[in-house]
Amino acid sequence: MAQRARRWRPGVAATAVLGLTLSACSGAKVGEGTSAAGGGPGECGTLNLAVSPWVGYEANAAVIAHVAEKELGCNVVQKDLKAEIGWQGFETGEVDAIVENWGHDDLKKKYITEQKTAVNLGPTGNKGIIGWYIPPWIAKTYPDITDWQNLDKYAAKFKTSESGSKGQLLDGDPSYQTNDEALVKNLKLDFKVVYAGSETALIQAFRDAEKNKKWVIGYFYEPQWLFSEVPLVHIDLPQHTAGCDTDPAKVACDYPVFDLDKIVSTRFAKSGSPAYDLVKNFTWTNDDQNTVAKYIALDKMTPQAAAKKWVAAHPDEVKAWLG
Repeated sequence: MAQRARRWRPGVAATAVLGLTLSACSGAKVGEGTSAAGGGPGECGTLNLAVSPWVGYEANAAVIAHVAEKELGCNVVQKDLKAEIGWQGFETGEVDAIVENWGHDDLKKKYITEQKTAVNLGPTGNKGIIGWYIPPWIAKTYPDITDWQNLDKYAAKFKTSESGSKGQLLDGDPSYQTNDEALVKNLKLDFKVVYAGSETALIQAFRDAEKNKKWVIGYFYEPQWLFSEVPLVHIDLPQHTAGCDTDPAKVACDYPVFDLDKIVSTRFAKSGSPAYDLVKNFTWTNDDQNTVAKYIALDKMTPQAAAKKWVAAHPDEVKAWLG
């Protein structure tokens, strides 16, 4: 059974070094006792998966862990780590794989190009969209609001006690990839970014806003199972063009469409572990991910049970991953 590090707590700042005491079910800690995958050529050994704090990533990790355990005999350890903390673990062997990376060109440059402690294993098959969204009732009642140039006209309706005199733009976990504070400043919008603290809090805010006709605008992303329940409406920010977000402080354009990818440690890539080929071959669709994520988030299945259910229904995909 996959081991899982203790769940992260929304709002608690990530430690800047990997040697924090996140205990795994087996008693292992991040920073000690979990060696890199591969007991030798053809042997799986331990597979250390970083798990970032959103349910779509959790779905990827759960399915890969299930297949690695049941088909390859791996000992899978899943560690709840925010993005950059996971990358830091490549050099030490504490992390073998990140299985849903959203862009992070700065981290790719540092760890892949310069330090050479990481390798890009290609796309997951998922297309990632980040942006600003509103509940459908607002877009239906005030259709011009989807143009960012009209947002200030409605800013006062989005005010909260946390945003003061400005409209509130609700973001999730501070570790998420976001340009929102720069966007608000550079587009000269009468809004203030307020962090909800987690994906769960964002989802609850949007669900409540649609149900009770409340004014909420916030950061969100696809793939995400919530769209099957609440079809959030995307705000049209200035179109993204190549290089428009090179300087984070000067960003004044929408987010690009991300080809989500997998990053592994160089030592894992050289380990001879069959888990390396599994991670390399793993691809699926946004619909696939949303299905597993819905099992976890809405149907309240454990990640292990959700993965088992999906894998049982998709033998051909799993066979392809195993080569």
